[in-house]
Amino acid sequence: MFPSTSTTTTTLPSSSSSSSGTGTIATTTTTLRGSDSMRIPKRPVVVASCSSFCFSSFLSLQIPPSFSFSSRLLIRFHSRVSATADKNHNHHQQPFEPLRRRMNSFDFGTRGSNQLQTSYTMDEAYLKDEISQLEQPIRNDGVRCIWSSPGWRSKIELGNQIFCNRSLNMKNIVAVGFDMDYTLAQYMPETFESLAYDGTIRKLVYDLGYPQELLEWSFDWEYMVRGLVLDKKRGNILKMDRHKYVKVAYHGFREMSKEDKMATYGNTLIRDSFDEPEYALIDTLFSLAEAYLFAQLVDFKDSNPGKVPDNVDYSRMYRDVRAAVDLCHRDGTLKRMVAKDPGKYINEDSSIVPMLKMLRDSGRSTFLVTNSLWDYTNVVMNFLCGNRTLDGSSPCNHDWLENFDVVITGSAKPGFFHEDNRSNLFEVEPHSGMLLNTDNGTPMPQMGNTLPTLSFTGLEKGCRVFQGGSVGHLHKLLAIESSSQVLYVGDHIYGDILRSKKVLGWRTMLVVPELEREVELLWKSRDIRKQLRRLREERDLVEDKIHHLKWSLKFEAVDGEENEKLSSQIIELECQREKVRLLHQEAQRECHQKFHKVWGQLMKTGYQNSRFAHQVERFACLYTSQVTNLSLYSPDKYYRPSEDFMPHEFDILAL
Repeated sequence: MFPSTSTTTTTLPSSSSSSSGTGTIATTTTTLRGSDSMRIPKRPVVVASCSSFCFSSFLSLQIPPSFSFSSRLLIRFHSRVSATADKNHNHHQQPFEPLRRRMNSFDFGTRGSNQLQTSYTMDEAYLKDEISQLEQPIRNDGVRCIWSSPGWRSKIELGNQIFCNRSLNMKNIVAVGFDMDYTLAQYMPETFESLAYDGTIRKLVYDLGYPQELLEWSFDWEYMVRGLVLDKKRGNILKMDRHKYVKVAYHGFREMSKEDKMATYGNTLIRDSFDEPEYALIDTLFSLAEAYLFAQLVDFKDSNPGKVPDNVDYSRMYRDVRAAVDLCHRDGTLKRMVAKDPGKYINEDSSIVPMLKMLRDSGRSTFLVTNSLWDYTNVVMNFLCGNRTLDGSSPCNHDWLENFDVVITGSAKPGFFHEDNRSNLFEVEPHSGMLLNTDNGTPMPQMGNTLPTLSFTGLEKGCRVFQGGSVGHLHKLLAIESSSQVLYVGDHIYGDILRSKKVLGWRTMLVVPELEREVELLWKSRDIRKQLRRLREERDLVEDKIHHLKWSLKFEAVDGEENEKLSSQIIELECQREKVRLLHQEAQRECHQKFHKVWGQLMKTGYQNSRFAHQVERFACLYTSQVTNLSLYSPDKYYRPSEDFMPHEFDILAL
């Protein structure tokens, strides 16, 4: 049976729990089709993982991959190229060719055909060279050519570039810090999230009394994306734009009708904030499985009312999922499995140690701040840095510490970033894991002989490891005079980026692993985006003609024959408008589904930046697909954003 309503469950807010240690929440996946039955997929549904970045420029243009973009870049290339040359040039990159042929056969009139001849400020030979550069691997024999190596080249793959929202001169940075989970350590969702999912299901069944049927569910790790919002009360999953208008909404796995969506979220006089506690924010990769399991339970409740007590509503089910996730991580099962075979759950990246070495050689301090405790941190970092430490020693030791000045485990972010945080700071003895008392980081004599071999002098040299504390302790340990001298790299928009920048004034870099694939899809879909822009312009043109003719009929004196002629023209134009509208709708849906069958681009909702993109733009000074992209740039680089454009400037200045 389900737990009664009086049962107390320990829950954590989604924003904080998702940033904790190994708190990846793998949630169960059952897909419901219809309201009366549930489909348990025998194998994962193949859906493109979603992420993207907010580039309005891609709506119309071909962009050479050597260009560096920001989330607000708007570029158009104005030169005339014949339609034949354009077609021949792009003939091998037509993901939407059938739709393109239908649109090209439609008569849009003179204005549309002329305006569609948007093309490039480069000849075909140059563009082919640029495409060749995009397709060339940046790795040689499996090792990335970092900036400080003789084999470095200035052209960096678009998917590996660092994008800038706010100017950042690295010469002013004296310390670079890193999160560990999903930043330095990139987990494989198909194995790690599935492992956590299975554990969460077992906790729901065996500890919280959910039906045994849940054990038969499977997990589709590609279904959910970051940037979604869970409506705990109504059981809905939402994707909204930067103005917090809900554009895509599902109840469980059932898409909500436009009428239901507008009735629930369309009242502009009573705008929800879409924040805790009524809503849960899916803003980290740790939360994707949690969102999927919530959708499964919503469909299960709707389809099996007799199996779910009336007092267990959607909000209660979400709290139970959170409690099950917490139990799953507290019992140590996930960590033991990862420690047993890290290569099964974590992607290797041979560029991590060279990147850290380059930063340290440039005179910067490096530090690690993670919510994971020392035992797990040591396992993961040994795997990432093993056989690649400065002296080439073997893994399963503490040599990886040579790459850092300070390591803080069990930091309890985001609370760690509050300067008024009075949490105690303990030093960790690496070999035994024992916690030692400190006086704000200064070693204290220990009572008794619990660790007689400990040498405080030795601990003061090289990297020191701590647990707990606050940002004030970290600043003291690193001798940081100004928060703006710190660059912190993390994956959690709230736990890592927002707090460290908004509260402290740290400079920030957000890691968005989905970005690399998103850039590739954006590049491939650039032709259909030009066509979408063309169709929007044609709709505007036709509608303007309709409005003008209707105005003439209403206010100008016309005879009966002229009246009939104008009315006939209006009917023809309205039919033309409907054809254009349907073509535009179909093209937009097809483009949308190339990124993700359900949610589309991570950082777009239609033509608007998504709420997640808005947060990235506000709080991340830099963002990129993986942390080691830092190794492709000079440690003294001056990152500069592209110029912002408002709508009235776009056609005039965006050249």
